[in-house]
Parts: sequence; structure tokens; C-alpha cells
Amino acid sequence: MRLIYILVLMLLPTLAFSQEEAFYIEFKDITLYDAIEEIESTYNVLFSYKDDYVKDKKISLDLKKRTLSETLNKLQEVTKLYYNVVDQRYVIVSQFENNQTITEHLDRIVIRSYLAKGIEKNSQGAYKIYPSRLGILPGLTEPDVLESIQLLPGVLSPNETASGFFVRGGASDQNRLIWDGINIYHKGHLFGMISPLNPNVTSEIKFINKGTHARYGERLSSVTDISSGILISNQLKAEIGFNGVNTDAILEIPLIKDKLNIQASLRRSYTDVYETATFKQLADKVFESTKISQNKNNDNDFSFLDYNIKLNYKPNIKNNFYVSLIGIDNQLDYRSSEAENNRDFNDRLNIENMGYGLGWNHIWSTKLSQSTKAFFSDYKLNYNYITSEDGEQVSDFEKRNTIFDSGISTELNYKASSQNNYTVGYQYTLKDVAYAFVNTADLRFVLDTEQKVVQSHSVFGQYDYKNSKLFDISFGLRSTYFKELDALRLEPRLLVFKELNKRFKLQASAEIKNQIISEIDETVLSDLSLENRVWRLANANDFPIINSKHASAGFTYTYNSFSFDTDLYYKKLKNVTALSLGFLNPENNGFNSGDQNVLGMDVFVKKRFNGFNSWVSYSYNRARSQFKNLNNNKSFKSKSNVTHAVSTALSYKLNGFQVALGWKWQTGKPYTIADTNNDGELVFNNGVNTAELPVYHRLDLSSTYSFKMSKRNQLRGKVGISVRNLYNRKNLISREYRGNNSLDDPIELIERYSIGITPNFMFRLYW
Repeated sequence: MRLIYILVLMLLPTLAFSQEEAFYIEFKDITLYDAIEEIESTYNVLFSYKDDYVKDKKISLDLKKRTLSETLNKLQEVTKLYYNVVDQRYVIVSQFENNQTITEHLDRIVIRSYLAKGIEKNSQGAYKIYPSRLGILPGLTEPDVLESIQLLPGVLSPNETASGFFVRGGASDQNRLIWDGINIYHKGHLFGMISPLNPNVTSEIKFINKGTHARYGERLSSVTDISSGILISNQLKAEIGFNGVNTDAILEIPLIKDKLNIQASLRRSYTDVYETATFKQLADKVFESTKISQNKNNDNDFSFLDYNIKLNYKPNIKNNFYVSLIGIDNQLDYRSSEAENNRDFNDRLNIENMGYGLGWNHIWSTKLSQSTKAFFSDYKLNYNYITSEDGEQVSDFEKRNTIFDSGISTELNYKASSQNNYTVGYQYTLKDVAYAFVNTADLRFVLDTEQKVVQSHSVFGQYDYKNSKLFDISFGLRSTYFKELDALRLEPRLLVFKELNKRFKLQASAEIKNQIISEIDETVLSDLSLENRVWRLANANDFPIINSKHASAGFTYTYNSFSFDTDLYYKKLKNVTALSLGFLNPENNGFNSGDQNVLGMDVFVKKRFNGFNSWVSYSYNRARSQFKNLNNNKSFKSKSNVTHAVSTALSYKLNGFQVALGWKWQTGKPYTIADTNNDGELVFNNGVNTAELPVYHRLDLSSTYSFKMSKRNQLRGKVGISVRNLYNRKNLISREYRGNNSLDDPIELIERYSIGITPNFMFRLYW
């Protein structure tokens, strides 16, 4: 605290700024994004705007000495947008005139270009990501949302999957993923290695890891809220592209000028036709330690598909409607045989997630607006392990996991003044979740099954007070009644933001959350061992509602092209459920309930200079768990505990060329050391998670080049290459034990390694 106090005193003095101070400024056919960035740097201001308003706009401005007001007036003439200066510091961009901008309610931006261009951090502590203008990131040739999130401080993916990341020590199933109001449960293509969402679809993403708005419930750690495009363009737009794993196409068609359009995308893998070096490296990691990698006499047929369609309708300036559809599908058909006994084995795995969303936004007045949404999400995991002898089926192990998730919500937003904003709303959801493990030989045996329905009614309210001379405060309260559980939960949320001056800002937050749906590990009969986690709902017995209390405090310092951001946090989770170590012995198999405590710190430093962008982030995480009847009731390191993590990157941009080099380093995850006693049984004499895997590190490279195909038309192109794990480091990322539901089967030690050196490429056309 003494150090923070000294820093505050050192950073308080600032230079005064006047909007009437003039600077020479010039734009030559550049995007409005780039022009805004230059204006921010020149006049020391920050812009807030919706991505749809400024995308696809280019401007030119002759060299002249101008004040901020004069520059904004010229921008208004060229772009037909309105620029409203608030508190001599923030510029609000709107489609409407000043007396109507009050309905826009845009967040203040604290740090622009957080990791790269297209990633921002606002005064609410949330991150905004805009794929359409996302700058290059190491290891990525395309603007993948989930992969980009993993580069943010406090976010780690020790298993190197796209969606299986930990946020501030929380488990991956504590992260909520939303697409146009639809809950997404699919973990990702190729068993998590590839994002389930097409990264090239125009969208606006909000990632929240603290200070969560009261409208968001259901998960404890984070929210990734993705909204696809709402702008109704009068131009036909199309994209087509491919990379080392899949090909995709995007189409935007105007149907009625300024009123109705349709957006669609389709992405499919071609790995069932041709396997590139990229796919082979991904597959080697995924199928490692499974029979697919061990058995050479096999036939593996894998493919994935995703698509989305959205219809936007804007009959007038006060109403906006949309209908959205998203589909995600994975198929695996693996066959192997044993010639010596004429036996055949067939693994069939189908994972799909269909989602449907409806939305209506209405502006009642310049101060009052309403947003209403309805959604339905259908998730299915179907797995069969079929054994045949002499051409006849002799056994079939089945695993099923289904989720029917539907809901409707509405909220009213009343902006009483520039300082006071009120939000109230209601949400109803119904979750129907079931799983079953069935083995059929001569008879049909149900090994484990459950089906549960939980309806929830939530009311929430949020009050936002903004005063640049005092402070900004957001207070929210969410109340949820879980009908079938007969449980009522209150979730207060608080966030305080103080701008001491234009360079130095303080922020603190506190919140309570509850979660009723989560994933569990289940024992499996097949040694395919790819998808051994299933979703289930809380009950009143061995699977209670999980509760989380989260508090954080930190500060941000920005000066010209330098940014420093740090945050200290503490989380306490109750009723966390884990399958006991008895899962290695089918006679001692049960769930244990316990608590988890997480203490951590995130630090981020960024500097831009002469076309270069550099940043370093550091995260400290101490996560400990304590379960009844486990580890002699003593606390131990959580499986999500990665004590130290460092990532750094350097990127460079010159016209259409971009290149980025990034390095990751982190301490290993904890694991349990097992020994064998005189009876051949596995025992854990040293306790749970007392050992630690070796240090993990890797180097990634990316480069892209954008160009015009012709000066006569709008046809543009983009090519890119990337290499992950450039020096081919063999990182051990997990060490665990596996059994097969039989006392006669030996317990196996399974070690899994990171992905090896993996090249990828990309080519896209835009018109």
C-alpha cells in the first residue's frame, strides 16, 4: 500500500490540455479506425463508438493546422457521423445528432489497442474485441476471438485448447460463451483445438472477468458475449478463404435499402479429403495416448462444420429486429481391427450445438430504451464404442449428454442524465440436462444416468453514476430463484472507477455469483479417451449450487503510447464438486464437495514506437482447494494453479504488411504422485497435487499481407503464415492416471505433451 501511495503522488502532476490548441494533421485515404487512433494520440483524447458505425469508412484530409473541434467538424462532413466531446476528454461517435446520442450509452475507453489494434479496455474493466480490425497477434493468422482472449493477463490455457482456458484460477466450465444471446456449450472443433466460431464473421465481442453487469449470471469466472453485425449495409459483400485445416465463405446481402439484410457464413474442414501438415500436428496432440495413435491398423474419418445466418430488420429509427441461427457440428468415425481374433472396433462420436435467437431493440424516447431477447440452445454429445466378432456386433458402449437450454429476457435502460443511468430487467431460463452411460452385450446395463430440469427466474437492476470530477460507480443486484431446487440467491455487484487525471486511473470491484451447471469427469469403458467430460445440473444432494465471491483492485497509467495496467484479486468458491480419487476403483466412486481460494495479480505493460507494438504481461496465481474426505481434509493446490505466467510480443506494421513474434513462459500445473502398495493398488502417500510439471515455454510467429487485387474494383486479398512452437519445444502439459471400470485392468499413467512445431497458412479474398 505504501508503494501504491508513492506512485499516486508521483503520477498526479499532469500537463494541462486545451481543445483549442492546434496541431498539424493530415490523412491520405486511410481507414477511419487509423484516423481516430492518430487523433487520439495528437489531441490526447479517447473515442468511444460502435464498430459497425466506423467500419468500411475511409477518409482524406489535407495538411493543415487544426484544433480538435475543427478536426471533428471535418470528420463529420466526410463520414456523416456525429462527434460529441464529453468532459473535454472523451469523444462519443454516434449516428444521431447530439440530442439523440443519449440513447447510445457507450463505455469510456481506458486503453486503446490493448494487445493489438482492435482490442480495448473500458472503464468497466471489460475488454472489447473487434475482429474486423484486429491487428496481428503471434501464432494467429486470423482474428480468432477465443485464442486472442488467452493472451490477456490472467487467462491461461495449459492444455492449449481454444475454449478450455482458465480465468483467474477458475475452471474452464466456469466461462460463459454467448453468441447473439444464445448460450454455447460446444467446446471447440477437433476436441477444443479450433475455435467453434468462425473468426472472420463481423462481430463485436465483450470479455468480462470482473465487475460483471447484473444482466449476466450462470457462470463464475468470465463472460464472452459475442454480437454479430447489426449494421444494415446497402452493398453486397462477400469473403472466401482457406487455411491449413478448413475453408469458409461469408456473404452479406442487402434485401431492402436501409431496412433489411441477411448475413451468412459457412466453414467446413477438408481434413477428411486431404490432411495438411497443420492438421497432422493438431491431430498428433489430440489423439496422443489414445488407441488412434497406438494402433496402426485403423481408419480415422474426422470432419467439422459450423455456420450461422442472421436477418437484420430496421423498419424505422426506433426499432431494430434480428433473427439468428448458429450451428456447430463435429463427426468422428474411427475403425480398427485385430486380425488374429477377427475382432473389429468402431468409435463413433457426434457433437453438435444448434442455437436460435430472436431480438428486438426499441427506443421509447431520447432517454428510455428497451432490449428483448429469446433463445434456444440444443447441445448433443453421442458416443458409441462398438465391438464386433466375425462381422457380428457383440457389445455397444453408449454415452449420451444432452442440453436443452431456452430463455427469454427483457431489460429497460433509462439514461436520466449524462451522469445517471438506470437498468432493470427480468430473465427466465429453462435448462434440461441429461446424461447416460449404457453398456449393451447380451443384456443392456445402465451404468450411470441422470436427467434434471431447473427453471430460474431472475430480476436485476443496475445503477451507473459517472462524474469525472468525483468517480464512476456501478452498483448492481441480481436475484435468482431456482424453482426445482427451491433456492433463492442474491448477487450484488459493485465497481468503482476513479480518474485521478488523464494518465492515472484507479479501479476496484466486488461481486457474488452462482452456478448450477458444470462439467464432471466420468470413467469411460473405451480407451479412446477424447471426450470424458459431461455437463450436469446441480441438485439438492451431492451436487450443490456453486458460489463465488470475487474482489479486485488495481490502477492504470497511460501516457502517449505507453500503458501500464495492474490488478490484484481474491476469489473464494464454495461447493465446488470433484470426482474423488476413487474413480480409479469402481467400488469407491463418488463426489466430494469442497472450497477453493484463489489469490492473484495481473500486470500488463505496453509501448508503441515507430510502427512497432510491444507488450509484456505477467500473472501470479495461487489457487488452493480443500475437499471433505480428500487428502486427509487438508488443502492442496488446485488443478488450475499455474503460479507464474509471462507472455511477451513484438509486432510491426508497414502499410499492408504485419509481422508478430511472441513468447510464452509459465510454471507447470500440479499433479499427484502415485505409488503401488503390496497388493498392487494405487496409493497416494504424498498427498494430492504435491508435484509440479516442468516449466512450459514456446515461441510463436505470424505474418500477414493485405493487398488490392485491382484499382478498378473493390476486390482485395490477404495472405498469411504462422508457426506455433517455433523451436519445437516438447512441453509436458499433463500427467494423470486412467482406469477402465474394471478391477482386473491395470491403472495407466498417461502423459500428454504440447503441440509440436506447427505451420499454418491463410488466403482470403474480399469484395
